[in-house]
Amino acid sequence: MAEERWMHDEEASEVVETTRRLWSVEGRNDVRTPLEFDRVIHERVRLGIVSALAVNGTLSFGDLKAIFDLTDGNLSAHARKLEDAGYVLCAKIGEGRGARTEYRLTEKGHRELEGYLEHMEALIRSMRPAAGAGGQS
Repeated sequence: MAEERWMHDEEASEVVETTRRLWSVEGRNDVRTPLEFDRVIHERVRLGIVSALAVNGTLSFGDLKAIFDLTDGNLSAHARKLEDAGYVLCAKIGEGRGARTEYRLTEKGHRELEGYLEHMEALIRSMRPAAGAGGQS
């Protein structure tokens, strides 16, 4: 039977402090513990949208709808949440039946995505020694 290893309070405190230092070094004001995520980006569909925009620059409503297989209403709700947070800009291009809606990440959106990824990487790094020390299950 594999030996279980639980993180002691002092080890948990060290993980929290390491994360705080990592975030403060990056000049971030919104220091978070490993369990505190940016809820705007952390949701699966919004993380996908932000990631797709980071890679592609701009994408149309139709592109995003096809990529993520979303309904118009579902995509609109997620895009609005990202827009309200200042992570995404929405632009209407053209008029009438030929009009299209395009989205792109703002500078804030880029920063927040980078911060989110750094947060996730710090959490993963902090868990590797604990996961490896307990043996295999």
